[in-house]
Amino acid sequence: MRFAKRMDHFSEGIFTKLLDIKRRRLDNGQPVIDLSVGTPNIPPAPHIMKALGEAAADPANYIYAVNDQKELLQAASDWYRQRYQVELNPETEICSLLGSQEGLAHISLSIVDEGDLVLVPDPCYPVFADGPLLAGAELYYMPQKEEHNYVIQLQDIPEAIAERAKFMLVSYPNNPTTAMAPDSFYEDLIAFAKKYDIIVLHDNAYSELVFDQQTCGSFLAFPGAMDVGIEFNSLSKTYGLAGARIGFCMGNSAVVSMLKKLKSNMDYGMFIPIQKAAIAAISGDQSDVARVRSIYEERRDMLCEGFAKLGWPISKPEATMFIWTRIPAHYDSSEQFATDLVKRAGVIVTPGSAFGPSGEGYVRFALVQDLEQLQQALHYVEASGMLIPEKLSR
Repeated sequence: MRFAKRMDHFSEGIFTKLLDIKRRRLDNGQPVIDLSVGTPNIPPAPHIMKALGEAAADPANYIYAVNDQKELLQAASDWYRQRYQVELNPETEICSLLGSQEGLAHISLSIVDEGDLVLVPDPCYPVFADGPLLAGAELYYMPQKEEHNYVIQLQDIPEAIAERAKFMLVSYPNNPTTAMAPDSFYEDLIAFAKKYDIIVLHDNAYSELVFDQQTCGSFLAFPGAMDVGIEFNSLSKTYGLAGARIGFCMGNSAVVSMLKKLKSNMDYGMFIPIQKAAIAAISGDQSDVARVRSIYEERRDMLCEGFAKLGWPISKPEATMFIWTRIPAHYDSSEQFATDLVKRAGVIVTPGSAFGPSGEGYVRFALVQDLEQLQQALHYVEASGMLIPEKLSR
């Protein structure tokens, strides 16, 4: 059998490898606390689950959706007006996604041709790079360095690269680095995109998970943003709907139109009961959003403060549901540290190298377990002795 050459770009995903390790430990009766994949364990608010359940009980809702319901598009438009002060035409500037992952995997097919250049952050969530690779693009990695608070330095992108670039992906609050970007970055980004005629995609999945009384808005709220690009937003983390796969593409009508055309040839739309749940989430009572945020903030505090007491100081992230930190100084490989952590302590995390070349030397924790489990994880790590160099050989 012969297969597509594009698959040469891909190896087994790190999350699959980690899942295999987890299964082997569980099969052997060993404890595991999984802090690797960002799978929320906080369920949706009751009114969202009620809307989904009632719609799922209606036999008429099992037909192909084909298109987004008008009520869904209007709800999304109202949501962005009320939450982000962004005006969007529901018919031409909004398109649903079967989760942001699906949109990130496919949108490059509607923008780039084989050999076109795409700018992606480094480190970045893997599908940021994988989507363009599937479309046959060439990648240029934009470093997100700790000394710059993980904010991309657009002025460091070579002129020749900028002139060739057709598409770029950015995301703040950022996964995996948890960083936020100042307003000046977005102003510079829009000017950069206009100068070099580059389409911008800003992923805004974590705008509600911002801590310490800070707030976060939308890329589209900045003057000129709608001229150069789009924003993806997701209901996975904010509303606990990760498994329902609900996301939105919003912004420039030409970009949205091309994605709609592509999707019309790839799927039959979002399951109608899930559309009903999305409407309930973004147009209903928003008080649960603050509760979800406070839960993640409390988990952040416990884990960071707990590791500090064990001799591994970790800065508290400003946002997201993750912690991004350097591995202990006596390690020189993030994958080796993650492997030792699960073997010696039964705690699974994601090595920074899984997120691109600049991720080496770091590790990402996902705050997806309750406080009791996080406390147990700290106990397991302490008992393993692996944070103390001289105990590693014992």
